[in-house]
Amino acid sequence: MAPEPHSAHYFVTDPSLPEKPRQISVDLRGREVRVQTAAGVFSPGDLDKGTAALLRNVPDPSGRQFLDIGCGWGPLTLAMGLADPDATVTAVDVNDRSLDLTRRNVEAHGLSHVETFRPEDVPQDRQFDTVWSNPPIRVGKEALHQILLMWLPRLAPGGTAWLVVQKNLGGDSLQRWLGTVLDAEEFTIERAATDKGFRILKVERAR
Repeated sequence: MAPEPHSAHYFVTDPSLPEKPRQISVDLRGREVRVQTAAGVFSPGDLDKGTAALLRNVPDPSGRQFLDIGCGWGPLTLAMGLADPDATVTAVDVNDRSLDLTRRNVEAHGLSHVETFRPEDVPQDRQFDTVWSNPPIRVGKEALHQILLMWLPRLAPGGTAWLVVQKNLGGDSLQRWLGTVLDAEEFTIERAATDKGFRILKVERAR
């Protein structure tokens, strides 16, 4: 599955589109939050429906190390950071504009415990207790699989990842694939919820 032409710029380091910055208000788990967005990143005009579905269905993050895979302008990062000001939140994206927007948004809300990285720059020894992600399905199946195989094995013992995937874009097949590539003695994979056409997948690592 190749990226759609209008969305291909989400998956590059330096988007070619003019930035066209804007401010929007979004609801993040009951908090009304004012944020900056821009063209050339994922869902710049509003909170994406999949991200909203994930936020409606996940419990509060637990542990001390949190991860947002594909942070965009930072809605999941902000939600995790606001939920626990004592945890370290790692926000990852390949898009430098996304990382810049996430930095600006967390700074505007005083979240000094958030760190932003390109994937290759995350400290190699860092493991994560909670992962939230609306993964980039439209980047293509092979690339998506590589992304998940990069991060899910970095769950700490007892850690949990929550992924949202649209049903008609392969939510069920992704769940089955995860069951074939992750060690069944170490990881459990289940569909935790269905919400308006989206699957919420839960991946938990044994203690």
